[in-house]
Amino acid sequence: MPDTQREQIIKMLREKSVMKQDVYKNAQNTFEALKEVVKTIADDLKTEAQKIDKRITVEYRFTSDHEIELKVAGDMLVFYMHSNVFEFEKSHPMFKTGYVKQNELNSYCGIIYVYNFLADSFKYNRLQDLGYLISRVFVNRESRFFIEAKPPLGYKYSNFSDTAISNQALKEIVYDLIFYAISFDLYTPPSETVREISLNEIIERVQSDKLKTGKRLGFKSQTDGNVGDELTW
Repeated sequence: MPDTQREQIIKMLREKSVMKQDVYKNAQNTFEALKEVVKTIADDLKTEAQKIDKRITVEYRFTSDHEIELKVAGDMLVFYMHSNVFEFEKSHPMFKTGYVKQNELNSYCGIIYVYNFLADSFKYNRLQDLGYLISRVFVNRESRFFIEAKPPLGYKYSNFSDTAISNQALKEIVYDLIFYAISFDLYTPPSETVREISLNEIIERVQSDKLKTGKRLGFKSQTDGNVGDELTW
């Protein structure tokens, strides 16, 4: 192997590989802090919910080192941290910012995904039910972060933060996500999809409740034929 290639590989290991280790560690630390923040919020909301109506449940659940769940009434938020580090395509708006122009290594990020499901999907093991990605939290080598999400959350954190992510920032993010999930209502399916059913299907449905359900089921408007408000950004 030519010496120049060898030196280039060593340089990449020293700079790029070490940077990716730093990014992953920061994302991991952020997720650990997020677990504590979510648990604290869950405990607080649980107390308040019980004062309102004992039928309203708020629960925190640790499922793995990379996943936690937060149930708030009829909604389930699933927080999942990916184990890899990602780079953005050069066409991404992030490359137009001074922060990334100053050092492109700042654009490498770990990702925490946040999905919104119906709580009943988990309760009744409805494996065909739909969940929606409502947010992606990106954390870089300096623990600075930004979020991709629908407005207003997406506007609020659309660029890398000026400082490292903090417990206070995580707390605000979680409250914003809970508010969004509770405001994001279940739509009825089009009548065409549920008009006919066999005896066998109704028996199976009663036994396992297999009707595919999600907060947006592609309801078509009679006027414009557009599919309903699925989450995109």
